[in-house]
Amino acid sequence: MLTFIGLGLHSELSISLEGLEEARRADIVFAEFYTSYMPGFRLANLERLLGKKVHVLSRRDLEDEAEEKVLEPARRCRCVLLTPGDPNVATTHIALRLRAEKEDIRTFVIHAASVASAVAGVTGLQSYKFGRTVTIPFKSTSTSDVPYDNICENMMRGLHTLALLDIDSEAGRYMTVNEGLEQLLDVEGRRGCGWLGLDRPAVGVARIGSREMRVKADTIGNLGGYDWGGPPHCLVFPGRLHFMEAEALHILCGADMEILRGLM
Repeated sequence: MLTFIGLGLHSELSISLEGLEEARRADIVFAEFYTSYMPGFRLANLERLLGKKVHVLSRRDLEDEAEEKVLEPARRCRCVLLTPGDPNVATTHIALRLRAEKEDIRTFVIHAASVASAVAGVTGLQSYKFGRTVTIPFKSTSTSDVPYDNICENMMRGLHTLALLDIDSEAGRYMTVNEGLEQLLDVEGRRGCGWLGLDRPAVGVARIGSREMRVKADTIGNLGGYDWGGPPHCLVFPGRLHFMEAEALHILCGADMEILRGLM
């Protein structure tokens, strides 16, 4: 048996009671932390909660050596895989679950909060009005136009966009709000479509789910000047706003109502 258990957003205390009990009953507990970053998480604290050792897996372990490292033990005993956020949101997890099911290894998922579900709550934007989520990757030789294209497509349809910012946990590298905006403005400067100009409202979110969370709505030009603190960061680009959404961005995220009028 292989059970996927979400750890939630911030620390080891974000795990659900059901997930905690299932992990305590397991013969082997695996965990990965490369798909997302939990700023308040401490492995030693989690091991004390569970009363057992947690085997931390690398990207290579899960993607290239999953047969030996995870699936073979799961054939013989009760195993769990702890993941940041909500399991199966990352393609790595769904790929592993599909492999397990094809090999007659029973699987189960115990869900938890993820940025995909929590961002609507912290901004006050309506969850059913979000379009395609994008990821802004670290720049290699040039800036990718794909995130920009998808954000603009959502905007044309009146939909909000969650933009995840790239991480490389093994190298300790986490993209900031400022870096993400800089890449999008670089594409806007080359393409000149007018969708992501300096006056366009956006929302920056840092350390979602923690007591030190920062959420701020302002123009793209102003957001780039804020100090967002430690990771993880993400961005939200509002589409067409209902009056209650505009009020939420004003009250919950500190937006000036004047910059929102063009979206209502």
